[in-house]
Amino acid sequence: MEPETEILDIVVIGAGLSGINAAYRLKTQVPHHGFAILEARAELGGTWAFWKYPGIRTDSSMGLFGFSWRPWPHELNMAPAPAIKQYIEECAAAEGIDEKIRLRHRVVASSWSSEEQRWTLEVDATREDGTVQRKVIKAWWVINASGYYSYEKPLPVVIPGIERFGRQVVHPQFWDDKVDYAGKRVIIIGSGATAITLLPALAKTAHSVTMLQRTPPYVMSLPNKNKTSIVLSRYMPRSWATQIHWWISLLLETLFVRFLKTFPRAGKRLVTSEMRKHLPEGFDVDKHFNPWYNPFDQRLCFCPGADFFKALHRPNARIVTDTIETVTETGILTKSGEALEADMIITATGLYFSLLDRAAVSIDGESLNDTLDSRYIWNGVMLEGVPNSGLITGYTAATWTPGADVRVRQIIKVMKHMDKAGATTAVPWIDPVERAKMPALPGINLSSTYVVSAVDRLPKVSGKAPWVNGVNWVADMWRLLTGSVRDGMRYTFADKKGV
Repeated sequence: MEPETEILDIVVIGAGLSGINAAYRLKTQVPHHGFAILEARAELGGTWAFWKYPGIRTDSSMGLFGFSWRPWPHELNMAPAPAIKQYIEECAAAEGIDEKIRLRHRVVASSWSSEEQRWTLEVDATREDGTVQRKVIKAWWVINASGYYSYEKPLPVVIPGIERFGRQVVHPQFWDDKVDYAGKRVIIIGSGATAITLLPALAKTAHSVTMLQRTPPYVMSLPNKNKTSIVLSRYMPRSWATQIHWWISLLLETLFVRFLKTFPRAGKRLVTSEMRKHLPEGFDVDKHFNPWYNPFDQRLCFCPGADFFKALHRPNARIVTDTIETVTETGILTKSGEALEADMIITATGLYFSLLDRAAVSIDGESLNDTLDSRYIWNGVMLEGVPNSGLITGYTAATWTPGADVRVRQIIKVMKHMDKAGATTAVPWIDPVERAKMPALPGINLSSTYVVSAVDRLPKVSGKAPWVNGVNWVADMWRLLTGSVRDGMRYTFADKKGV
């Protein structure tokens, strides 16, 4: 039997931080439009319900990483994943958003029909007994808030000889409670946020932990507690204190990122001097913490209370900056000839970009998945030629959530214009003559391996509004408040004549 078709105004894909925030904005700003949230997994929380490796936490201050409409209520500044998941659940329940979430609903395909002026979503709904029911949903708008990486597939990396290693190999993405590292010699391959988090957590009980890095990182420490909010709470209601702290944090972060990007040499000296303060006396900073790139050309890593640097004061934790010659039966041989013995190798080598969460997406029969790299992104949230669809991502050189929030608000601005004008379709559009003159720049301007390897799966930007993917909340908000939703957009009405 053919599955019954359900009709909805708006479908939000993903019940993580971005999806819950999108739902709140829809609920409060366009309450006349009904919506549902489809979540593939059996629980909400997204990233913070998925990752299980030791020490998993945010690498941003929760004062900004939390929702601006319901600020993080605790003193802890960089929270562990379980606390963030609980916070997301509490926020969803407080706003009644949890009632809109459909768990175990994976979108496997979505297709736009210009004839119907609707999306048709094919959804696999998994019942409690494990059986799968295929559902069909037709929607006016689809908002993809499932993040930018695959849960099922890590970044493919060639590690010479890894198949010869006779002991345990673990990828952080697939960590579970069965992984036992106590008393073992552990090598972490990588130097990104995951490795920076893992080293201090593992060093507490492992025999030894070696972080083997090809490229040195920039790492900075943030306070363990939200000191500004604590002080402000002494003189005013906590709700006021957290809101003020949000604005202070946003201003300071914006200025900090701007400074490092505008004056990279001075920024590099500043970050390096901060690292040097926390490292053991005599530590070879020039070798292990002197990246070839400037701050924020790749992600700048943060740690709470300098825990990463404190771990390097322990006799069982160290960093080796080298490349791998080969993995042996008992460890790793580096290019310089050093033999690193190991009982466990952890491959913290990066994420695999997957903007559409494995779903097959088509526009009037043309695959979108195969043409992502040839399309421009409109104001960081809609793809050229893709009607009534938003793609929610946050910032990579700043805290994620403010970026995700301004993008969903940009979508809602388009929706409100459609309601007022009586339009049924909004699609980003570029005049072919103008398009031929536009530069095609990477949608994400980072030199990290996981980003560079995904260039052929990422949309482009021109560097000029509206064909930009903003990296700064102040500039994005200014564009949201003053920009026109007619700029770079074509609307269709019931008679299907585009304007």
